[in-house]
Amino acid sequence: MENDKFIVGLDIGTTKICAVVGRKNEFGKLEVLGMGKAVSDGVIRGIVTNIDKTVNAIQKAVSDASDMAEVDIANVIVGIAGQHIRSTVHHGAIIRNPNQDEITIEDVRRLANDMENIVVPPGNTIIHVMPQDYTVDYEDGIKDPVGMSGSKLEADFHIITAQSTAINNINRCVKRADLVSKDLILEPLASSLSVLSEEDKEAGVCLVDIGGGTTDIAIFYDNIIRHTAVIPLGGNIITTDIKEGCMVLHNQAELLKTKFGRAIAEEANPNEIVSIPGLRNRPPKEISIKNLAAIIQARMEEIIEHVQNELVASGHYKKLAGGIVLTGGGSMLSGVAQLFEYMTGLDTRIGYPNEHLGKCKVDEIKSPMYATSVGLVLAGFKSFDEREETYRKRYETGMYVKNDNKEKNNDLASNIFSKMRMRLKDIITSDIGEDNNY
Repeated sequence: MENDKFIVGLDIGTTKICAVVGRKNEFGKLEVLGMGKAVSDGVIRGIVTNIDKTVNAIQKAVSDASDMAEVDIANVIVGIAGQHIRSTVHHGAIIRNPNQDEITIEDVRRLANDMENIVVPPGNTIIHVMPQDYTVDYEDGIKDPVGMSGSKLEADFHIITAQSTAINNINRCVKRADLVSKDLILEPLASSLSVLSEEDKEAGVCLVDIGGGTTDIAIFYDNIIRHTAVIPLGGNIITTDIKEGCMVLHNQAELLKTKFGRAIAEEANPNEIVSIPGLRNRPPKEISIKNLAAIIQARMEEIIEHVQNELVASGHYKKLAGGIVLTGGGSMLSGVAQLFEYMTGLDTRIGYPNEHLGKCKVDEIKSPMYATSVGLVLAGFKSFDEREETYRKRYETGMYVKNDNKEKNNDLASNIFSKMRMRLKDIITSDIGEDNNY
């Protein structure tokens, strides 16, 4: 039964490594059974830089999640991000058997499988192949071609690639932690499962996941993924700016950001001062909240400019009725949604991963910080593309899978016409032969 099946999502992030155990309840909602997290010291901007530290953090997070859920964990679904992620659009086409009347699920999957063999830059590996719009016999704009008639099937595919060494290092860490990676999923796609509704994706929406090391972008329109990107700037660079601008320690800078930080300097009170402990034998240091906000706003504006560039490059900037949805730890900064609205001109809201959540043992999991972790668990139960989900159900029932009967009927009709043609030829030949005798 599906509600007895549990999935484990493993988010290997720059600031934390988080493992979440979940299963579907009788109402189809995700029930979180356990969660574990550990400080991530061996990952920088989504790339593993220290194998041993990452393995230790994975083991701690998985062990805590296993104890809370009271289950043994062997398989995990792993998230991947980093500035090495690239996305492109490729066009593919196949010529079908003319004896087949209807386009089948196998035709669609054969076209998708062909895209797995395209040439990518050396050192890169394809991690996702996602169809966009189909074309049947030069009739474009088709979302679902299964069941249609046609001899030529074409489609545009959104291809996402990642650096092979980055993938190998993640797999090596998972294996050394005595786990098996069942699937590798781009983190913004996972986040989209947990914070976006089907209405958001249909209207057009840009998901912006502001993590510690990177800011991940996923743009949806008409229920189809249209563009993905990873910006190598996140919450950690803001902490570094505060550390250098205010001349404080790193942990003090992080506390200043999370407790007193604002993304809009004009909203800060110029008379508000925070006093933090000084170094040994030194007096306390006073930090102006307005100056702190100015440092944060400068870096946040740079991140928003990168997001806006990706929106323009996607070609869907003016089509997103759903606006922008912010998630991740960076979205919890005060005033960040208003700053996004001001700079992009698009409606902006904070996305919480409670879209599909049911009963949870840990209320903390409902924070935007865990959107990716929850999404990785959801990825084990559903597909990113609703069409693929429909194909799976059709495949199980046998609808639009093969045209064996029709092919047999076509072969039978072909044999009948072939015999009739041969018989007619014999009659004509016989008549000509008798005429020649005269």
